Amino acid sequence: MNNKALLFSLVTIPVLFSQCTSSEELPKPNMLWITIEDTSPQFIGCYGDENASTPVIDQLAEEGVRFTNAFSTGTVCSPSRTAIITGVKTYQAGTGNHRSKYPVPEFMKGFPYYLQQQGYYTTNNAKTDYNVAGEKAFIAEAWNESSNKAGWRNRTPGQPFFAVFNYNESHQSRTMTETYDWYLENVLNHLSPEERIGEKDFEMPPFYLDSPEMRKQFARVYNSIKLTDNRIGELLARLETDNLKDSTIIFFYADHGEGMPRGKTNGINYGYRVPFIVWFPEMYKHLSPWGTSGVVTDELIDFTDLAPSLISLAGGEIPEHLSGRPFLGEERVDPVDYLHLSSDRSDNGIDMVRTVTDGKYIYSRNYLPFIYEARYIRYMEIGQIKQQMRKDLAENKLNPLQKSLFEPRPAEFLFDIENDLWETKNLADDAEYQPVLENMRNLLKQEVLQSRDVMFLPEYEIGLLSDTTTAYEFRLEEENYPLEEVYDAASLAGFRGKEVAAKQVDFLKSPNAIVRYWAILGLRSQTEEDLQSFSDEILNSMKDQYPPVAVTASSVAYEMFADKTAEDKLKKFCAHENLQLSLMAINYLLYTENREPFVETIREVHQLKDRDYNVRAACMDVLGSLGLVPNNPDYRE
Repeated sequence: MNNKALLFSLVTIPVLFSQCTSSEELPKPNMLWITIEDTSPQFIGCYGDENASTPVIDQLAEEGVRFTNAFSTGTVCSPSRTAIITGVKTYQAGTGNHRSKYPVPEFMKGFPYYLQQQGYYTTNNAKTDYNVAGEKAFIAEAWNESSNKAGWRNRTPGQPFFAVFNYNESHQSRTMTETYDWYLENVLNHLSPEERIGEKDFEMPPFYLDSPEMRKQFARVYNSIKLTDNRIGELLARLETDNLKDSTIIFFYADHGEGMPRGKTNGINYGYRVPFIVWFPEMYKHLSPWGTSGVVTDELIDFTDLAPSLISLAGGEIPEHLSGRPFLGEERVDPVDYLHLSSDRSDNGIDMVRTVTDGKYIYSRNYLPFIYEARYIRYMEIGQIKQQMRKDLAENKLNPLQKSLFEPRPAEFLFDIENDLWETKNLADDAEYQPVLENMRNLLKQEVLQSRDVMFLPEYEIGLLSDTTTAYEFRLEEENYPLEEVYDAASLAGFRGKEVAAKQVDFLKSPNAIVRYWAILGLRSQTEEDLQSFSDEILNSMKDQYPPVAVTASSVAYEMFADKTAEDKLKKFCAHENLQLSLMAINYLLYTENREPFVETIREVHQLKDRDYNVRAACMDVLGSLGLVPNNPDYRE
């Protein structure tokens, strides 16, 4: 048989097997992943937004299976993608802080490696952003090809493929970070006049001011998603041209929630929930446990479920270390009742949130609530919409909900996301919902302790231990990491009041440095009034031998007592040779009322040659917040 005849016979295999129902009689399915960036489902047509223009995505849903309860495990690119590629929760692997690139164990491979063992040709086009050390070798082991030219066409004839195509058109850079002129050139001008969504042609989410200035900026979201939809259409046309659509299972999803303020980087539904669709060709429809052709499922899935599901579909053996649940293939496991999610540092903006959801309610525990939802993250701060929001705040144009984005958070959020999609009413203090709150609190505690959440270590500590081991392995030894003891102190962080403060002050006496760290970090969220009687203990903690305790105590003492020694110590920590301590000190300043005495220190730190992007960006946020540098893309870092 010549090559032409061989290729013809291979592309007609799907037709010959189209009536088969047994997986044993069929070749392994091709699998295509279409991933998009920074998009919540409420801006897509098939999820109910009549103002959106997403006909290609909508058709996939009409012919496939649409998930209403799919969640990213994180709220920013690299932690999210690391959970996807490793199949391990970031709070187990120590990969929750954005682009921290700490090591993971040798046995923790990118899951396409296991597909290769089952004969698959694996390709990635092209974004990686895997938050691991040795990323180049990690990528090489996982993918046969990973580049902006990668695709299924270089495989051997008849070889099944797993191909990923990632589209940037809806990324935050398009929707808010780059200038409006950049958006016109790179997004709007690529749409015909008929395709464009106008500034009055959609409903504004209620936590944004509905004004012409805001509408001009928010229209970028709709048009960026429209351009994304066009690009997906082009890819599917290519798949059809190559006679592969009828042998390929197609997955479509976003890497986390919407990239606008309050979405991406925030541990709430708007930051976690993603659109997720699976499309099955005729010959593989029997592999769908939900049925096909417009089926909607409320089954709960998160990104750590993807690796075991694809290994299961490929016929492989699922490694024991994977965190997730296979929801497809012969190894499918019954649906769960709850998901556990997390959100940690994004670029220069530190934070820590742990979340539980059952699809109806979402409970989020804010461990650093003195940092507000619209927190300082330079990549967002330079966006015109963020500056418009700050301008409207200064001019007192915002209602209480809109203003709350710039105020300290409560320790707990509880939202009914079935009836309050935009998360406008926090039910945590509502007596009617106390049973739900208590249940989710308990579920969260169980998950923290059972998973041995390693992110309760300050990033300073993760950086140090990564010189000799991995955070994943370190957390498993009780001697290294007495988590129950640590969590006793951490579980108070964010709750306010004199009684809580007294308990936290008592924890300052612990011989365990991490316990003392959580004690003083919790005190950072207390009020000045509640801390006055504990000033001696806080001032004494500035001398603590564990630097994260000393820098945090200095921050509390400066903010609450205007202590001069605290000011001097904070200045030294801003310039500390350890970049995590430097970043910690500068971040505390951003939520301190009197920043002016630190201007010269911040200017000097910004010029230090050994500072990384996060420290430089935090410096620019301090200067930008005082009006000393412009907040635009020319002053990114």
